[in-house]
Amino acid sequence: MVHVRILFVCMGNICRSPTAEAVFRGLAARLAPELGLEIDSAGTHGYHVGHAPDERSAQVARAHGVELSGLRARQLTVADFDAFDLLLVMDRDNLEFARAMAPHGRRERVRLLLDFAPEQPLREVPDPYYGGRADFERVYSLAEEAAHGLLGYLCHERGLDTLAPPA
Repeated sequence: MVHVRILFVCMGNICRSPTAEAVFRGLAARLAPELGLEIDSAGTHGYHVGHAPDERSAQVARAHGVELSGLRARQLTVADFDAFDLLLVMDRDNLEFARAMAPHGRRERVRLLLDFAPEQPLREVPDPYYGGRADFERVYSLAEEAAHGLLGYLCHERGLDTLAPPA
C-alpha cells in the first residue's frame, strides 16, 4: 500500500531528478521499506521526454551502486500536483515554474530538495549538464545527503524512530 508519493523535479529530467529519484528509492528500500513510497521524477521542460538519463549521471550513479538505466524522462503535468504529496525541485527556477503551474491549494507541496539537507550550505542542486565528472559527483552527493534527510523526515512523520537496515 502506498502511503507517500514523491516526485523529484529538475528542468530536463535527465541529470538531477533521475539521480535523486534513484538514490532515494534505493535508500528507502534498504532502510524503511514499510513507508510504502511511490517515487518518480519529471522535468519542468519537455526537451528530453522519453530519453534515458544523461550517460554521465548514469556513470556516476553506477560507480556508487545505483542504477538509472530503467528511467525515462517525462514532463511535469498539472495532474502531478494531485498525484504526489511532495514535489521536490532542484533549484529556485524550477521551484517558481512548478509553483506557477500548481493548481490552487497545491503550491505547498512544492519544495526545494535541499530543504531536507539543512546542514548543507547550498539551497539549490546545481545543473551539471555543461560541466564535468566532478559536477555530476556533486549532484550525486547532494542527492544522497538530501535523501537521508528526507527519509528521516518521513520516518519521523510516520512515527518510525529508526533508520536501521532490517535484520
